[in-house]
Amino acid sequence: MTSSVPPSPRANARPLTDEEVDRIRNDFPILAQQVNGHPLNYLDSGATSQNPLSVMEAEQEFYEQRNAAVHRGAHTLAFGATETFEAARTTVAAFIGARDDEVVWTSNATEAVNLVAYSFSNASLGLGGAAARRFRLGAGDEIVVTEMEHHANLIPWQQLALRTGATLRFIPVLDDGTLDLAAAAGVVGPRTRVLAFTHASNVVGTVNPVDELVALARSVGALVLLDACQSVPHMPVDVAALDVDFAVFSGHKMLGPTGIGVLFGKYELLADMPPFLTGGSMITTVDMHTAEFLAPPQRFEAGTQRISQAIALAAAVDYLTETGMERIAAREAELGQRLVTGLTDIPGVRLLGPPLGVERIGLASFDLAGVHAHDVGQYLDEAGIAVRIGHHCAQPLHRRLGVTASTRASTYLYTTTDEVDQFLATLREVAPFFGVHS
Repeated sequence: MTSSVPPSPRANARPLTDEEVDRIRNDFPILAQQVNGHPLNYLDSGATSQNPLSVMEAEQEFYEQRNAAVHRGAHTLAFGATETFEAARTTVAAFIGARDDEVVWTSNATEAVNLVAYSFSNASLGLGGAAARRFRLGAGDEIVVTEMEHHANLIPWQQLALRTGATLRFIPVLDDGTLDLAAAAGVVGPRTRVLAFTHASNVVGTVNPVDELVALARSVGALVLLDACQSVPHMPVDVAALDVDFAVFSGHKMLGPTGIGVLFGKYELLADMPPFLTGGSMITTVDMHTAEFLAPPQRFEAGTQRISQAIALAAAVDYLTETGMERIAAREAELGQRLVTGLTDIPGVRLLGPPLGVERIGLASFDLAGVHAHDVGQYLDEAGIAVRIGHHCAQPLHRRLGVTASTRASTYLYTTTDEVDQFLATLREVAPFFGVHS
């Protein structure tokens, strides 16, 4: 099957070829296994990506050769661990166009969003002094999100509004899964203090116009937080060029391990924010009644750090950089359109999100009339095809689109065109198997 639709204009590089993808797959041992007697067809990278050998080896090498606490101790292992740990920060910062001191390690993107929200909450209680006044919220202030947000970029803001008395508002979604930008101008207004939105939807694949939304926020003096979980792994992202104030993403979605996430924050903002977690490793002076805190990023990294995970994430970044983010984006643009072409040709399938030819990341979610998403996923799994089913931590978006659950196929740099075609061919069998006829 071929698609007549060219890659997204965002992906203007030469896509990875099938031959190159075959070679890439040799670096991912998990992809060689069989599931239910069939070769594994892993189409759930939007939830968690697989790890190349170099990432696993980087974490193992740390434990075999360098294991020690960082920023503590005066012995050789401690120096080596700290040096490698901070080199990982440099690698990740360069990958997103940030300064080293603008990258904060977290456990995941969810924690990163909560870090910002709780810091603002602490500022609203008067912590952080005069420097933190810009982050204080109260009755009359507004926080704006979108109707397509992952729960991780919605619930922390709901809770912040409850704690501070601020009002939470949202930019609605149109029937095609894109944001209602005309309505956005009426939602973001002079009372808006924070605008938080996803770069790319984990459900419908929509790539949001960051420049337009940032400009809207700037026009009213609001801060911007970007959920980059589905963009940083799949396309070139330069946070300085995007001019967002904060951005978050997770290691496990970009070939890295679980347990490591990243908060990017403009340094002048991080420097004025009160900390979220407190304890050791983030202080300068402590007595029995008061404490003074380190400068960012260490101010936000209390306790023993995710050392091996950060080092492994840097190895993942090296792998992505060597492969070429522009080429990865171009490949996934093709795969995304291939999914859309095939899905819209299957009777009973309702594609969620933009139609054929509209820019999307390499994933697609759909509803199959008469068959629950869980049954669709189980049938595909019997054929060795791993997809995501459910509401994908985005219940409001599913409710807006008129479904309670959907099935999602998501690709990555190791996904072959044959795997996409096998998925589509197997999906055609599902409705007849369950006795549903269009």
